[in-house]
Amino acid sequence: MGLIRIFLLLTLLVILILHGTYVSCYDTRLVLDYYRESCPLAEEIVRRHVEIAVLKDPRMAASLLRLHFHDCFVMGCDASILLDSNGGIVSEKQAGPNLNSLRGFEVIDKIKAVLEKACPNTVSCADVLAIVARDAVELRGGPSWPVELGRKDSLKASLTGANQYIPTPNSSLEALISNFAAQGLDAGDLVALSGSHTIGKSRCLSFKPRIYDQTIEEERDHYKRNTVFRRILRSICPQSGRDNAVVPLDLKTPAKFDNQYFRNILQGKGLLNSDNVLISQDIEGKITKKVWAYASDQQLFFRSFVNSVMKMGNINVLTGEQGEIHRNCRFVNNW
Repeated sequence: MGLIRIFLLLTLLVILILHGTYVSCYDTRLVLDYYRESCPLAEEIVRRHVEIAVLKDPRMAASLLRLHFHDCFVMGCDASILLDSNGGIVSEKQAGPNLNSLRGFEVIDKIKAVLEKACPNTVSCADVLAIVARDAVELRGGPSWPVELGRKDSLKASLTGANQYIPTPNSSLEALISNFAAQGLDAGDLVALSGSHTIGKSRCLSFKPRIYDQTIEEERDHYKRNTVFRRILRSICPQSGRDNAVVPLDLKTPAKFDNQYFRNILQGKGLLNSDNVLISQDIEGKITKKVWAYASDQQLFFRSFVNSVMKMGNINVLTGEQGEIHRNCRFVNNW
C-alpha cells in the first residue's frame, strides 16, 4: 500500500511539472549564482564600483554595510530603505535613526544604472545591497562570504517600522535584544553584528549626552578610568554646538574591519551607549563572555559575523511574484 501511495505521488509530481504548475524551490528561496545565466557579470560590476567608492571615501564601506542592516530590519531585506517619498509612499529615510545619518544612496544609484545597461530589469536593488555589504566589509580587511541572491524589491516602505525596529544609539541592552528578536535574531547575532561598529563614524549628536552625564561618570568606575577618552570626545564634541561633527566608532583602527571594537568596549571605550550596554547591562554575563571571546580571537569574530550577517540577509525576503525588480532603486516601476 505504501509503494502504491509513493507511485501515485510521483506520478502527480510529473504531471504538475509537465503542465508547468510545479514551482521549483529555486523560485521560492535565495540561491548562489542566481544571476549566472541572466547577468553573469553582476557581482563583478558591483564589486568594481564599491572599490571605487571606498577608495574615494573609506568611511563609505561602513555606510554601505549600514544600508543593508537598516533595510533588513524594516519589513525584511527588500530595498525599501532606498525608496524616496512619492505618491503614497513616505520614505524610511525620514525616520529618526536614518534622517541625516544614512549615506551611500548615490553609490547604489550608480551601481544600479550600470547594471540596468548591462542586464535590464534583471538585478534587484535588494540583491545589490546584499552584495555591496559583503564587498564593503572585505575591502576593509574583514571576512568575505557567499551571498545568496534572488530577492525582489518592495512596492512599499514603512516609516513607522523604521522608527520602531531600527536600534538607536542610546538603546538599552533590553531594547537591543527586543529589536533583534523581532527580526528572528538572537543575542549572539546582536553581539556579532554589533562588531560592524569596528568601522565607520558617528555624529556627536548620537553620543554627546553620555559624555557630559556626570551621573554616569560617578556610577560606573570604567568611565572614571577613561577620562582621557572622555576628554578626547569632549574636545571634538563641545557641550553646545557641532552636533553633526563625526567621530570614529573605533578610535584605534577606524578604517579596518577587525576585532578592536570588542577590546574597546571591554575598556569602557565604546563610542555609543548601545555599544557599552553590551557589558554594563549584561546581568547574566553571557554577552560579556562573547565579547571577551571575540576580543581574544578575531577569526572567531569573523566566523560569527558571517553567520549572523547571512542570517540577517534572509529576513523576510521577497521572491517570485511577491515584489518586483526596480529599474530605479528610488522608485517603484509604475511611477
